[in-house]
Amino acid sequence: MALDFTFFAVAIPCVLFLGIDKAGFGSASAIAVVPVLTLILEPAETVALMLPLLLAMDFVALRAYWGKWEPVTTRVLIAGSVPGAFLGAAVIAYVSVDVFRLLIGALALGFVAFRLAQQSGALRLGTREMSDPAGFAFALGAGATSFIAHAGGPVASVYLLSKKLTKLEYQATTIIAFWVNNLVKIVLYLWLGFLSWQTALADLYLLPFAVLGTLLGVRVHRVVPEKLYFTLIYLFLTIAGTKLVFDALA
Repeated sequence: MALDFTFFAVAIPCVLFLGIDKAGFGSASAIAVVPVLTLILEPAETVALMLPLLLAMDFVALRAYWGKWEPVTTRVLIAGSVPGAFLGAAVIAYVSVDVFRLLIGALALGFVAFRLAQQSGALRLGTREMSDPAGFAFALGAGATSFIAHAGGPVASVYLLSKKLTKLEYQATTIIAFWVNNLVKIVLYLWLGFLSWQTALADLYLLPFAVLGTLLGVRVHRVVPEKLYFTLIYLFLTIAGTKLVFDALA
């Protein structure tokens, strides 16, 4: 990982966006950032770079949401997502860099398809409460996709939306569950050799921009139309995801 002009020219806007998105719009911001960064970094470097920043943001959020999660749903999410992270690690440990890149690109395109299907009404979630064993299966998938590309949110939402949680319970449940999952991922990333002193140094440089983005998030939410915001996200995700898939298959 070269901490040069190209790196900072791409990484700083991505991290600013990550903070703005998490604070102002609450969408699955990491999956929007990972494919873009993977255009200039190796996939392992990208996910390793993002993880400490995500942990720091979630740690701040935990103070506001502590104890406000729904306990049964939280236990199911954690019980499934932790072994899911090990499943993701097992997959990544035995695939090539190109397959890793292909997985990130496919998840990016899948995320766009998932959101567009929701918005168009083609996919309806949460009409019937899902059983906890079924929720465990979705949590397992969320843990695996979270490990590969920090993209567990859309998978987990299939289970969460069926539980009829309040907005506060939903937010608190996802924050605590994925914070625990991210702690497990730190250990697994170390085991796979993804984390290094260089990624730690890069995170130190980028942390102020993550904080700034978080502070800007609420203000941006008030002035930027949500439809325009998400249209741009889907456009960038489609471009980045398509390029990653083509690069991996070339």
